[in-house]
Amino acid sequence: MATEGHAAFGDHQTWYRITGELGSGGVPLVALHGGPGCTHDYLLRLTSLAGDRAVVHYDQLGNGRSTHLPDAPADFWTVELFLAELDNLLRTLGIADRYALLGQSWGGMLAAEHAVRRPAGLRGLVIANSPASMRLWSAAADRLRAELPPDVEKTLRAHEADGTTDSQEYKDAVDVFYERHLCRVVPMPDEVAATFEALDADPTVYHAMNGPSEFHVIGSLQDWSIIDRVDAVAVPTLLVSGRHDEATPETVQPYADRIPDVRWEIFEESSHMPHVEEPERFTEVVGGFLRTLS
Repeated sequence: MATEGHAAFGDHQTWYRITGELGSGGVPLVALHGGPGCTHDYLLRLTSLAGDRAVVHYDQLGNGRSTHLPDAPADFWTVELFLAELDNLLRTLGIADRYALLGQSWGGMLAAEHAVRRPAGLRGLVIANSPASMRLWSAAADRLRAELPPDVEKTLRAHEADGTTDSQEYKDAVDVFYERHLCRVVPMPDEVAATFEALDADPTVYHAMNGPSEFHVIGSLQDWSIIDRVDAVAVPTLLVSGRHDEATPETVQPYADRIPDVRWEIFEESSHMPHVEEPERFTEVVGGFLRTLS
């Protein structure tokens, strides 16, 4: 059973979808998608976790079925804005006193930012494929790029230098990286493709906060880090990453080193999306962790 609705957020609307029934079963799980600027679609397989709890998906402001603001200035899009939207959604759904978060990529960064504030209702945290610092992320991306075929890396560098990252040639070269380190299922599953289509249709948030690609970060997040604050996370935490992930082990390591109650699962056959690359094992691992929460 799935229900959909909108939560009023100031003058805007946050779209959400609930699979299962809130108030019954285990701790409800709220899924935070990546980007910034993606949509919930590529995380829809998380509904496999709804057998014993409600699973909430939502589209963050500026994306998907939530309010779009293509004319908003770049400085409108901030971490604080998306934290406020999350708090508002939790209150609207009536689960602010008991919930868990699963954040994937940027969503994990956002979930960590939420958790370090020690909200009373947070029961557990899954940080999936997320860096603890964008400087670490960019350094790792440079190393992974160096392993690409020389002509591909040359194409990427040329277009980034010329400011022509909207060209088809650049996008084709980006796809070579993505097939190695973003999603190793080729062709991409329909729900992943749907997210990329939505991102292409309105890249406002992605361009403002990230940049033109996963590995060319020139937006407002380029200096983001939570390393010196993450020891404030006070709930059980599961880290998830893939062996071939663009979120390489060194980008995730600070979470493992500094969160007091933490465990880390690396998916050997996955890159950035174990939930679609190794879905059965992902459900087993994450579902098992969620069942330990109360």
